[in-house]
Amino acid sequence: MTKIAALIVAAGRGTRAGGEMPKQWQRLGTAPTALRVIDHAISAFRPHVARIVVVHHADDFDLAQSLENVTLVSGGATRSASVKAGLEALSGQDFDRVLIHDAARALIPTEVIEGVLTALETHEGAAPALMVTDALWLGASSQNAAETGILVEGTRDRSGLYRAQTPQGFVFDAILTAHRAFQGEAADDVEVARAHGLAVAITEGSEENFKITHPGDFARADAVLRQRQQEKAAMEIRPDIRLGNGYDVHRFGEGDHVWLCGVKLPHGRSLQGHSDADVGMHALTDAIYGALARGDIGQHFPPSDPQWKGAESHIFLRHAIGLAREMGYEMMNCDVTLVCERPKVGPHAASMRAALADIMGVDVEKVSVKATTSERLGFTGREEGIASLATAALIKS
Repeated sequence: MTKIAALIVAAGRGTRAGGEMPKQWQRLGTAPTALRVIDHAISAFRPHVARIVVVHHADDFDLAQSLENVTLVSGGATRSASVKAGLEALSGQDFDRVLIHDAARALIPTEVIEGVLTALETHEGAAPALMVTDALWLGASSQNAAETGILVEGTRDRSGLYRAQTPQGFVFDAILTAHRAFQGEAADDVEVARAHGLAVAITEGSEENFKITHPGDFARADAVLRQRQQEKAAMEIRPDIRLGNGYDVHRFGEGDHVWLCGVKLPHGRSLQGHSDADVGMHALTDAIYGALARGDIGQHFPPSDPQWKGAESHIFLRHAIGLAREMGYEMMNCDVTLVCERPKVGPHAASMRAALADIMGVDVEKVSVKATTSERLGFTGREEGIASLATAALIKS
């Protein structure tokens, strides 16, 4: 199993952001329980990594002490030196991959992290970015003493240009070696990696993954947080409804009755199968498994297993509805359609509904059973067997 660490760089001073303390230690939002910028960044990585290292400024040691379940490392004079210090703290611990992230990018979406990790399965390095879409100008100071400010000197082609983001992920040993060999200061870790010859894949970035740099960025971050909270609240009140479909067929053979939806009907032939061949109940059972994304009858009750030879189908249906309840779902309604010329289902439909409802422990009004023919076409039309289709709708209780 791949062992992954996250290294969060929080050693900068962040003076452009304003405030009484560096931006990474300021809170997002005005509530007393509002998390700090760095708290949000750390939370984003917890589900994905085995260890989190926070590289902090020496002057921020007291602030860093409040962080839980992280390894603290004092940073260096430059960003590159701080990253190297964090990597050295992780060396010798058998980490396979490392994600290096700017603490000021507090609102990194999960899919951005997952995109980098996926790319690292086949690349030495990977980093998120967004394509440059704005026009690019080259500015220069005016040579005219009467003029002030910066003037446009020219334009630049934006084709193939990207706005870099973090986390920038790497094979651990490769980026550690690259940082040990690198001299000077780099804009980011991709620059260090490329200087050492590492191939770095570009993955999908996000506009929400912006770096808090200026005072106005806090308001922007607050707005993103509010939007996320509203979406989460909407999801919590939106019902979780699952739909599943089932289909089954059994051929006729020798016998004097058929089982259909839990009811025994006299007939000149019987349906053949490993169990009692209740084609309607099998279709409904598969519909429930399908709604739960838990396979089909064959996976739970393999026909190769002799213990299920001649088994009554209510065993399967009870298992399916029981599994649904274990997963927190209840039956909203179900519908079974039997396709056959004979026996005639109509006179027995009410009994079938009652039987299925009793097995599942639901109100009979939630169960529908009906029949149709294939107008004498196909194997059902030739009375070679019976087919059944079923739909089950489940809701999270």
